[in-house]
Amino acid sequence: MRPVVLEGTRVALSVPMREDIPTLWKWYNDRRVRRHLLKPHEVFFYEDELEWYETIRRNKVREKVFSIVTREQRHLVGLVGLHNIDFQSRNAEIGYFLGPEHWRKGYGTEAVALALVYAFEWLNLRKVYASVYETNRPSIAILESNGFRRAGRLRRHQYVPGEGFVDVLLYERFRDGEGVV
Repeated sequence: MRPVVLEGTRVALSVPMREDIPTLWKWYNDRRVRRHLLKPHEVFFYEDELEWYETIRRNKVREKVFSIVTREQRHLVGLVGLHNIDFQSRNAEIGYFLGPEHWRKGYGTEAVALALVYAFEWLNLRKVYASVYETNRPSIAILESNGFRRAGRLRRHQYVPGEGFVDVLLYERFRDGEGVV
């Protein structure tokens, strides 16, 4: 039985389970996925995933990571997380990814929307921010469709294999339009 935290139309956010690790390990090492994540050159061992799982389990105050699962079958399709949660400044960074077999189905857009509900309603944050490589058009579309606005650009900041040095775009989303100029 998979505990569900929030449920949407197509996906739900659930508590990550140890049984998710083999699938996540496969996706983390898939170059199509990895190229758009932090440290695209990295290779992960299974033990790294076990350590990661224990870290997020122990750091629940500053990290809220959810498995993205299909609403009906509760099949794992990806992860979404609120990272570096700062309760004094009331902000956090959002990060997410889907297994490549689940791309272009609207799961990422809905998962980010659910994570924003959690951030604003359950954690009482006032801002969520993200960074994305300029070449990652699908991720930019997910952010923009969830009301994020571009806040800045780090020019030729990150090396992405096969793409060279790319700009990193910074996005932010305020609660209820707060901070919109």
